[in-house]
Amino acid sequence: MRYFDLCDDLYIAGRWHLSTPDVDVHGREIDPWQFKAGDVVKLESAPLLRMVRPGSALDFSLTGLTVPLVNDRVVSLFGRLGLEQEVQFIPTRVEGFSEPYFLLNALRVIRCIDDDRCEEVLYWHPEDNRPDKLGQYRDISNLRVDPAKIGDSNIFRPWGWTVALIVSERIKLAMEDAGITGTEFTEV
Repeated sequence: MRYFDLCDDLYIAGRWHLSTPDVDVHGREIDPWQFKAGDVVKLESAPLLRMVRPGSALDFSLTGLTVPLVNDRVVSLFGRLGLEQEVQFIPTRVEGFSEPYFLLNALRVIRCIDDDRCEEVLYWHPEDNRPDKLGQYRDISNLRVDPAKIGDSNIFRPWGWTVALIVSERIKLAMEDAGITGTEFTEV
């Protein structure tokens, strides 16, 4: 099985760029980091995303902090693929748009980074004065995962490097076949 880091294509001319999901529709602050923990998120009301740069809407986009935003086409596709146990779709309002959008919350975080195959791996050390991050990944170049540690997962974030959203080749091919806009895939 092959796996890919799912990013958004930043080179689409005239595309939108969206804020971090850090407030709800009532202006109350929400913790955007909760969308990367691999847990079901429960909110009092829908997150509100603001335009950082107005432009054309995409089927798939990464907001600030690499939180994925998708439309109902992606939700339907993931439903047809039977991925209900692996993702949560959180109804979200995008400022200036009436169409439904959803934050895609991957419900799995898997310890699967193959340090030896990555180009470079840096860790937090005591001299960095960040005891809360000691021993965790600080930076990774050319991310590689160990497929033997992934099991049957199709979408997840790698433990220690949750800026990445990893999908199986099955999801990649399905998104490409459906013509989902905004995606970019890098094999890991």
